[in-house]
Amino acid sequence: MSAFRFVHAADIHLDSPLRSLALRSPDIAELIGNASRQVFVRIVDLCLDERVDALLLAGDLYDGDQTSMKTARFLTEQLRRLHAGGVRVFIIRGNHDALSKITKELVLPDNVTVFGGRADAVEVLRDRGERPILVHGLSFAKPQAPESLLGKYKPPVGGAINIGLMHTSLDGAPGHDVYAPCSTPHLAGSGFRYWALGHIHKRSTTVGACAIVMPGIPQGRDVGESGPKSVTLVSVLDDGSLSLDERVVSMAQFERVAVDASGLLDWRELAASIESALGEASDRSKSDQLVARVSVSGTTPLAWTIRRDADVLYTEAASRAEAIGNVWIEKLETDCRRPTLVDPADSGDPVEVLRRTMTDEIIASEAFQAQAQIIVDSLLDQLPPECRRVLAPDETGLALLIGQLSDEGSEEVLARLTAAGPDGLR
Repeated sequence: MSAFRFVHAADIHLDSPLRSLALRSPDIAELIGNASRQVFVRIVDLCLDERVDALLLAGDLYDGDQTSMKTARFLTEQLRRLHAGGVRVFIIRGNHDALSKITKELVLPDNVTVFGGRADAVEVLRDRGERPILVHGLSFAKPQAPESLLGKYKPPVGGAINIGLMHTSLDGAPGHDVYAPCSTPHLAGSGFRYWALGHIHKRSTTVGACAIVMPGIPQGRDVGESGPKSVTLVSVLDDGSLSLDERVVSMAQFERVAVDASGLLDWRELAASIESALGEASDRSKSDQLVARVSVSGTTPLAWTIRRDADVLYTEAASRAEAIGNVWIEKLETDCRRPTLVDPADSGDPVEVLRRTMTDEIIASEAFQAQAQIIVDSLLDQLPPECRRVLAPDETGLALLIGQLSDEGSEEVLARLTAAGPDGLR
């Protein structure tokens, strides 16, 4: 029984910058700054290696108002490789593509179908006797699509295998703006055999009489898009049965790496713990490069040293990562605390005396609170309204924010006054 095989990808976001990397490390930016292009090449390679019949791209091939002819030439070259390999390409425009002039004006090879702002269905050329297959698609005509587009698609053709391409904020996914919203039950009841979706950057699949697949972004861009990223290799038989095979294509994999510093007494032990955690994360990684956000936490006598010398610890972690190979430190976060004394009130330790003075007398005073509120209000005024609402939604939230910043500030002062250096000396 013959099969129709295709690769389903979405949200390539060609030339989308890895901003968090570029800001922190020029070396990392140089290494994987063009990761989206390299991943697209991998997708094309996968199509050719697997000898698939088609590549389906479910929107946001570009990252926005793309004007670079260099990017246009790159895309054309890759599509021509698919043309030479006999692979059809079906593309819809998403909310980012709708802004792109190049997407509309680029002269593409004959193997490429770009669906327009009106729904269409294209029958795939097959051998005599094979079951008909139609690919349905509808592109965003404008960047905004506040209503569902499902009702605008052509109805499924009876007796054929119908495959739909749609860019949608399926089921109102959290963290994503609403674009062409629709629900999983509505798609499942549409009469289509497979829905090739795009827009949500996290992978999801629903398998049944109708397979509904969101492959996710194939290359994460920051730690919020962590983990290995993939596309879907699909095989559909003439009886309508299908198989889904997730294929990891990401070049750089973002991960949060937690390090528990509880009880550690020596800086070298801490560095070794970081190296061990990075090594384990590297072993688990399914991509070529691991980009780690390291979080050091726990109760340790080194807490103030870690706080004061966080830049030194970052350098140490980056050195250990380089020794492991193909591991990079995107950021190092610390949240460590010193062990609490049994009865700090009875302690004659000058540090504890200073802490009590700062906490009980200075921070608790009306004058300090009034001045702190003026400073915090001034800082909040410089932020966008949505950020202000998150940080201080009401008076209670503002008071909590001032308290948190005051506590952090006092810890910073104590750390710089008393912390030992990485060599153990004060």
